[in-house]
Amino acid sequence: MIKEIREPLVFEISEPGKRASELPALDVPEKTDLLAGVPLRREIEDFPEVSETEVVRHFTRLSQKNYCVDLGIYPLGSCTMKYNPKVNERLSAHPAFAGSHPLASEDLVQGNLEVLKRLERYLSEIAGMDAFTLQPAAGAHGELTGMMLIRAALEARGDARKHVLIPDSAHGTNPSSAHICGYAVKEIKSNESGTIDLAGLEREMTGEVAALMVTNPNTLGVFEPDIGRIAEIVHAKGGFVYMDGANMNALTGIVRPGDMGVDVLHINLHKTFSTPHGGGGPGSGPVGVKKELVPFLPVPVIGEKDGRYVLDFDRPRSIGRVRAWFGHYAVVVRALCYILSLGPKGVREIAEYAVLNANYIRKSLEGEFQLKYTTPSMHECVFSDRIQKEFGVTNLDIAKRLIDYGVHPPTMSFPLIVHGALMIEPTETESRRDLDQFIEAMKAIAREAREDPELLRDAPHVTYVRRLDEVRAAKNPVLRWDKKA
Repeated sequence: MIKEIREPLVFEISEPGKRASELPALDVPEKTDLLAGVPLRREIEDFPEVSETEVVRHFTRLSQKNYCVDLGIYPLGSCTMKYNPKVNERLSAHPAFAGSHPLASEDLVQGNLEVLKRLERYLSEIAGMDAFTLQPAAGAHGELTGMMLIRAALEARGDARKHVLIPDSAHGTNPSSAHICGYAVKEIKSNESGTIDLAGLEREMTGEVAALMVTNPNTLGVFEPDIGRIAEIVHAKGGFVYMDGANMNALTGIVRPGDMGVDVLHINLHKTFSTPHGGGGPGSGPVGVKKELVPFLPVPVIGEKDGRYVLDFDRPRSIGRVRAWFGHYAVVVRALCYILSLGPKGVREIAEYAVLNANYIRKSLEGEFQLKYTTPSMHECVFSDRIQKEFGVTNLDIAKRLIDYGVHPPTMSFPLIVHGALMIEPTETESRRDLDQFIEAMKAIAREAREDPELLRDAPHVTYVRRLDEVRAAKNPVLRWDKKA
C-alpha cells in the first residue's frame, strides 16, 4: 500500500527568489502621486515565494482532499446540504447579472430588479405571506430582521413588550436574535411528543409577550400539529407568531406558514432553494410578512410605476436598511432559477422526497440507534448514541468513524433536548443508492461499537490528519503560520 504523501504548507515549499509571475519593467514614467496618502504595503513579510507550477499543484492537491456535496451525501441535519444544479451556477454567472453594478441607475438594472421582484412574488406564494424583503444576508440575520419588524410594529401600536417565548425545540440562534432586539427570553418546554406544550404556552402567553418564535417542523424534524391553535393563543394576547422557516424542505408546495397563522418568517435560500453555503458560498435569509408588518419592511422596497421597476425609499415607518445594496444577488438568481426549473409540481416534490428519504433512513436504522421521540418525522430524524454508550462509544466516535466509510457525518449534539444527538437530513436530492450507502455505513458502525469499540474511539483511520483535540483547538486555535514554531 502506498503511503499518502504529506502535502506541505505553501510556506514550506517557499524559496527566496521564486515567482509565479513577474511583470516587465515600466516603459513609461511611474505615477506615484495618484496614490499619495493611501497606505500601501509594498512588501509582505515572509510572503511565500513559489513558482507557478508549484502553486498550481499545491492548491490542486489540496482541493482533491476536500469532501463536498458534489462527491457524496452530506447528511447535516438542519443545515440542508443538497446538490446545487449546475444550471443555477451558469445563470448566476451570466455577464448580465455578474457584471451589473449596484450603483447603476434604475434604467440600467430593470432586468436585475425584475429578478428580485419575481423571487419576492414566488416566495410570497410558496410561504403564504403578503410581502418579502430579500436584504437579509443569512438565516440569523433574517431572524434579527423579523424581530426588528415585530418590535417596530408593537412600538407603532404604543404597545412595547418585554418577552419572547421560544420552545426548547427551536433553532439555537432564536434566543440571540430576540436578545439583540431587547427582549428577555422565556423557554417553553416540549411535551412527550417533542412538540410545544399547549398548557405551558397558555400559562406564559401574557400581554407582556411580543412574539412566539417557533420552528416548524422543529429541530427534531417533527411538525407542530397544533400550530393553528398555537397561533390563536398568541394572537389572542396581541402577540406575533414568528416562524423560523430556514428549512422549508418539508413544506414547499404542501402547506404554507401564512395559512397557519404565522405573521413573519425567514427562509434560507441557501438551504431550501439549493445554493451552496458555508465555505461553498454566501447565504441569504429573505423575510416574509403579513399585511400589518409590510409598512416596516427594510428600504428600499421594489415597486412598479408606469411599467417600470423603481426603488422606493419613501417609507417613513421602515426599520431602514439591514444590508448593503440588495442582499446576495447571485444567491437570488440561483434560487429563482431553481424554482423556475422545478415549476409548481417540482416545488411540491422537494417536500415529498425530502420527507420520504428521511423516513427511509429512520426506519432502516431504528433499533440500531436510539430514537428518543417516536413522533412521525418530516425532513430529518434525530437518533442518539444511548445504545452505543453501553460500549463506551459516543456520538463523536460514530461521526469520526463515518469518515472512514467515505461519508460526511451528520449534525452532532443538536438539538440539545436529545443528549448525544445524531441529527440526519438526507434532503430530496439523494438517490436510493446513496441513502443505502449511508445506512450500511451506520449499521456497520453500530456492529463495530458492540464488537470492537476501540476501533471507533481511535477513528478516523484513513485521513491524513487523525482525530484532533477539538476542545484544545477551540480554546487555543493556531490561526497563522509561524516559521519559528
